[in-house]
Amino acid sequence: MLFRATFLSYPVRRLGVVQEVAVRGSRFEGALAGALGARPVRVSRLPVELLSDDQVAAELARVQARRAMEAGYEAELVLRLAELRPDCDDPPPGTPGARSWKPDPELPGVSEFFPAELALVLNCGRVAAAKLAHRAWTFRESLPGTWAALAAGDLDEYRARILVEVLEYADPGLARRVEARLLPEAVQLTAGRLRKRALELLLQLDPDAAERRREQAQRHADVRLEPSPDEGMARLTADLPAEVAAACHAVIDALAAMLKADGDPRPIGQLHTQVAADLILRPWDDSRPPVTAHLQITATLASLAGSSTGCGAVNGLPITAAHLRDLLARLDALGVQAPDGGSVTVALTDDDGTLRATGTLDRLRRLAAHGCTQHPDEQCDCAVLDRPTAKDRYTPSAAQQAFIRTRDRSCRFPTCGQRIGWADTDHVIPHAAGGATDCANLCCLCRSHHRLKTFARGWRFEMGADGTLTVTTPSGITRTTRPPGMPPPAPTADPPPDVAGQSPACPGDHRPPF
Repeated sequence: MLFRATFLSYPVRRLGVVQEVAVRGSRFEGALAGALGARPVRVSRLPVELLSDDQVAAELARVQARRAMEAGYEAELVLRLAELRPDCDDPPPGTPGARSWKPDPELPGVSEFFPAELALVLNCGRVAAAKLAHRAWTFRESLPGTWAALAAGDLDEYRARILVEVLEYADPGLARRVEARLLPEAVQLTAGRLRKRALELLLQLDPDAAERRREQAQRHADVRLEPSPDEGMARLTADLPAEVAAACHAVIDALAAMLKADGDPRPIGQLHTQVAADLILRPWDDSRPPVTAHLQITATLASLAGSSTGCGAVNGLPITAAHLRDLLARLDALGVQAPDGGSVTVALTDDDGTLRATGTLDRLRRLAAHGCTQHPDEQCDCAVLDRPTAKDRYTPSAAQQAFIRTRDRSCRFPTCGQRIGWADTDHVIPHAAGGATDCANLCCLCRSHHRLKTFARGWRFEMGADGTLTVTTPSGITRTTRPPGMPPPAPTADPPPDVAGQSPACPGDHRPPF
């Protein structure tokens, strides 16, 4: 099935002017669309400090309407980009690189690599981009009235999303029937009431809809680790069937209550989290092999310069035995040692964060003890540790693998960040095309983005010697990622001053630079 997009024609109100959207047509119209799209983004603003309370309220309502209209326009743009990425360019079944799992039925006829491109265009995660694409698809296929009301500014984006979330997996004809009954009153209903009414109508018209929604939810279930707003904390969440989640919570609550009854002074919420962690980690269970820990320590050459015999503060200086002896002495003073069954990896970097070398504590001790092979009895500045040398073969060496994984730490595709355990070591310039098996041509990519780089058409990947990776989409959007710990390059020039001769970022009255 070939993906086809149906375009809406509606007025877009911007800067107080009504402009008719025309996407297709003659070359002149195409050139005009390109010129309009290249204009800088501007927002019509009123002098806020001069507005009365009723004028502020009216302007807030207009802002919400504009936001809704932009969401409708965004959905149309997403569908157009999806139309330009048909799945006929993907590896067909039975050929090298073909997907071994079923395509996502939410975007039939669209390339499997489309969500990754949309994520790069919008500079967001792939999951967020896929949800946006699916929402646009649902507007077009199942909720055209909602889409039209959104595009006209008559329905706010939040309520439109509620209708999508409730009806996205329903049969399109059924979804339109629910929409027809709800849309006239949607604006007058609270968000909670709108969701409840939509679910009631859906189940009334199709009693089996709840089961299909549950199956879809199970299909997308996962365990997620997210940072918490509180320093040093994180959230671990799991998508579970309601009855399983309720049972798990009851067990955690009962065990926490038992601890409280035994005199544990900690708050009940803290006991809940402790019980949950213990149930997963099971510290009392010695029947299974222990989980090993791998500690990574990063040090700059400059931090070792004070006691080294060479000028360690200079970027690019080879790592000598003196450097290593000084580093090991500092680590010993801190009591750093490998945990039972685990390991310690030391990463040595230049001042700008560029990784120079990596090695285990045992290897560093051997190099520090033996010193330079040319001057075994002298304190010399010969290198004893550096970046692994290139290999005249396809498979990277173990030292190269360790170096790349220490440098990258996760998938290097912009907006991804998949953990290193699920990533491949990939040749940026393919080995078959003359790319060297060298650390300056290797990077970590998760399997999904590794397949994209290998099989998707129109993408361009380039990498610098320091590990900086630049990715360009078929639509011409370029994003750059640097290895973790490497700061962005310093600005090449000062920002231009405004008309008053002051920097726009620091206006004289210290108000926001609007």
